[in-house]
Amino acid sequence: MTTTNGWGDPSLPPMLIQCPRCDGHTLSTQQGAYTLGPQGDEDFEPLIYTLVSCDKCRTPQLLMQMAEMEAGGVWGWSEPVCEWPSSASGPLSPSIPSAIAREMREARACFSAKLYTATAVMVRRTLEGMCVDQGTSKKALFAALGELRDANKIEGRLFDWAQALRVLGNQGAHFSKEAVGREDAQDALELAEALLDYIYVFTAKYDEFQQRRAKASGG
Repeated sequence: MTTTNGWGDPSLPPMLIQCPRCDGHTLSTQQGAYTLGPQGDEDFEPLIYTLVSCDKCRTPQLLMQMAEMEAGGVWGWSEPVCEWPSSASGPLSPSIPSAIAREMREARACFSAKLYTATAVMVRRTLEGMCVDQGTSKKALFAALGELRDANKIEGRLFDWAQALRVLGNQGAHFSKEAVGREDAQDALELAEALLDYIYVFTAKYDEFQQRRAKASGG
């Protein structure tokens, strides 16, 4: 995909989107794009944000794609995910490891496609990835989350949230006559993103603050 600063460039290929106003898949026209890449010590895969408009109703939409390695060692872009408008929160922080962010974006994509059971499963996979990244030794998610609690990486209500998401993920992963509902899937997305922000964003900022204060006081 070619990055452009033009508007409504007819030379750019149309993109297939899920239009919220048309309530279905439609083609869209690319209106402009912006590529976000790491700078300095940042470590995340480049992202491209593309503003498109529905060819039927002209409703705007912001799509996001992540750089990924394709077959043959060639870099390309992942499938586009709607970042706005969305019932989910805004763009994920670049501080979240790319592999975990990819799972979370797939969970969002499942929700946008109204695949609520699949959303719960992808949220569970996101939690599993978070536990592995945080160095837990237990394979079972219940035990791994307990390790994070014992290491004071998550506590109190955050631990309760994580366990609730694990249970919902179990419900999605195994056959049941009761499918995961929209509200449960949306809550799962929001709680999982809160956990990721706590682990990878807020905790890191607090540690930086503590280090800066220690240097300032000569400690």
